[in-house]
Amino acid sequence: MARQRANATLADVANLAGVSLSTASKALNARAEVAALTRERVLKAAEELSFQPNALAQGLISGQTRTVGLLTDELMVARFAIPVLLGAENALGSEEMSVLLCDARGDAIRRRHYIRALIARRVDGFIVLGDGNEVRPSLSEEIPVPVVYVYCESDDPDDVSILADDAGGARLAAEHLISLGRRRIAHLSGDPSYRAAQDRATAFEQALDEAGLPLVGGSRFGQWSQRWGRQGVVSLLAAHPDVDAIFCGSDQIAYGVTEALRELGREIPDDIAVVGYDNWEAFAAESRPSLTTVDVNLERLGAAAVGHLFAALDGNPSRGVVRQPCRLVLRESTGVARSR
Repeated sequence: MARQRANATLADVANLAGVSLSTASKALNARAEVAALTRERVLKAAEELSFQPNALAQGLISGQTRTVGLLTDELMVARFAIPVLLGAENALGSEEMSVLLCDARGDAIRRRHYIRALIARRVDGFIVLGDGNEVRPSLSEEIPVPVVYVYCESDDPDDVSILADDAGGARLAAEHLISLGRRRIAHLSGDPSYRAAQDRATAFEQALDEAGLPLVGGSRFGQWSQRWGRQGVVSLLAAHPDVDAIFCGSDQIAYGVTEALRELGREIPDDIAVVGYDNWEAFAAESRPSLTTVDVNLERLGAAAVGHLFAALDGNPSRGVVRQPCRLVLRESTGVARSR
């Protein structure tokens, strides 16, 4: 039976393995200068003794605490920040690192307080999490450890910012509708003050123009809501009844569009194909018919941010904007796949 001892120490592990205290420490921390057979012997001894390393002591020895500060704003209403957070947390957890989450709630004083508190706890790095690919003031000068921005863009080009490729996602939607033979294509989006809305609209129109097609009625902006989707499509079809496809700036808007089209007696996708954006399951999968949509893969954004943070901690920092590609999820609203 394995020998178990309460509160086993590193010295106990070293004695059982027949090595020095220094060698035991190096073996448990996967240092390269320890021979494979020696490391195996130390790990076996640690397992037999149920040895749990003291995180504080390890931090004092290595200079790292294996914790990361994650700073965000308005988390309780941040529909898109939460999946990014989950992706980051999963990636950190797989490396046995901990996350200290702070929600500044849009308050600059609270944000500065949290930055000071996280620095005092000697976090190894920061992840600054946004909620919409918007540009924000850099915080890096206030923070003495590596910082990565995700789902927001720092205004300092020397920082690294991980964003969803909104322009690329809109191009995927345009190319898909064109490939289906649609020629009278329109675009309904949300709040025009959002950079993402503008980037998607510009890229979508450019893709249609390159194919020799007009954007029927121009990009129409409103709210990120089902109500606007219903209102927008009624107004659109009153002016342009021959529209045969609609690209929507969000799945919520697209959900409202499909509701209104049914009431107007238009068949989806036979009369009008509909593409959404975000792959928000509550709308995309539950819509009738289910929505073909652009997935920005928010959890992957969080994982990518962690990857860049690890690289910086290893002495290989990145800089500039890194745009993560989107993917098209095919469902019934464009007639090319069943709901899944």
